[in-house]
Amino acid sequence: MGRGRQKAKHTKVARELKYYSPQTNYDALERELTGHSHGEDSSEYDKWAEYATEDDPSAEERSQTA
Repeated sequence: MGRGRQKAKHTKVARELKYYSPQTNYDALERELTGHSHGEDSSEYDKWAEYATEDDPSAEERSQTA
């Protein structure tokens, strides 16, 4: 394929990418960024809190001094 055809194909692809705008689902984006949905129970996240301090010896020291 000649250079002119190749350049034309690249230009066409670049133009399609530049002007392509997919539909955005803002609700799904918000759930992903906040880490939870609107109706989700927060107790699911709290059940892992007990494991967060087991491997951290400084956390035990903080809890004893408090």
